Amino acid sequence: MSILYCEALGNHLSRDFARIRAIFSPLYAIICRSRARRRLAPPRLFIVIDLFSQIVRRTELGETVALCTVVRTRGSTPQDKGAAMLVLRDGNSIGTLGGGCVEAEVRVRAQRLMTENQNRLLSFSLNQDFGWDDGLVCGGVMDIAIQIFAAGDSTGSIQSILAELSANRPGLWVVDVTDESQKPAHFEIQIPPTPTLLIAGAGHVGRALALIARQIDFKVAVVDDRADCLSPSNFPDAQYILGDIEVELSRYKIEPWTYVVIVTRGHRHDAQALAAVVRSPAAYVGLIGSKRKIHTILNELHSQGVPRECLAKVHAPIGLEIAAVTPAEIAVSIAAELIAIRHGRGDVAANPMKVPADKLERWLRKSKPDKPPARL
Repeated sequence: MSILYCEALGNHLSRDFARIRAIFSPLYAIICRSRARRRLAPPRLFIVIDLFSQIVRRTELGETVALCTVVRTRGSTPQDKGAAMLVLRDGNSIGTLGGGCVEAEVRVRAQRLMTENQNRLLSFSLNQDFGWDDGLVCGGVMDIAIQIFAAGDSTGSIQSILAELSANRPGLWVVDVTDESQKPAHFEIQIPPTPTLLIAGAGHVGRALALIARQIDFKVAVVDDRADCLSPSNFPDAQYILGDIEVELSRYKIEPWTYVVIVTRGHRHDAQALAAVVRSPAAYVGLIGSKRKIHTILNELHSQGVPRECLAKVHAPIGLEIAAVTPAEIAVSIAAELIAIRHGRGDVAANPMKVPADKLERWLRKSKPDKPPARL
């Protein structure tokens, strides 16, 4: 194959790629703008505790590491404030900033800054030039702080945060860096404890939900009065609370990061369980059942003096409408609602993120190229 032929083929492929890029770049932007409109509130911050533990452990062993944290976003971005990644000296990393070119560039810059032992604030615009290769043409901006931790550096602030989180209390992560022009920047990031899912009812739905909850970063506690249902085989890695459901729920310390799901075996137990938690500061209270059953229980509680505002916070019937039938499907429906609540979308109707067919058709007509790409 001659050099001239290779050059001609390369030019041909470049023109075709540019043509395809011109066609589909706006589509990525449409998708990202659509997702941005639907996110009415930023998600709950979730910095993996393992990253902080890794910093303490590795610096004690004499290593140098770089903590890379998304500290600010504007517009549509693949990650929100609080996403974090730890870069090691050999270039390997723990955690993610969303993948793609941005993450790769941050990893390279972090290695360089480790050599220089300097912190830095980097800003990335996710436009067509930067994000096309990874589909990150979202149009937003991500500010990422890189903080270097070397052997002998104090990790007292990190250990204080770990202690707070271990005690099931929120922590505050303070980030002080300088940007590319050496201008100082200060950020504060609230770090909530790992949320707890408190399941009232150890039946089929509760069992299926507990398995999913562990995979979406919830600690799980299960309350039931049946000893044979509370077992490691049914609820691996969960806290078991055996006793009268209403009494045990009343005793349980419910925090603002506690999510309560009521899926007991009967109407009477459901009503008693809801009465025990309806006035609590829980982030979420959900009750399974038909609309008729829900209507009856809520009326009963209102007649007993439960304020309307407390009843209005109850998610009932529980879950998102996905035509769920089996216990596993119902558990998926409930888990989806838990995720929506944790990410600030509790009062937003859940809809497919797919670009509507009429919008896609209008865009394709408008963006149709003058002539189709040449076939190789």
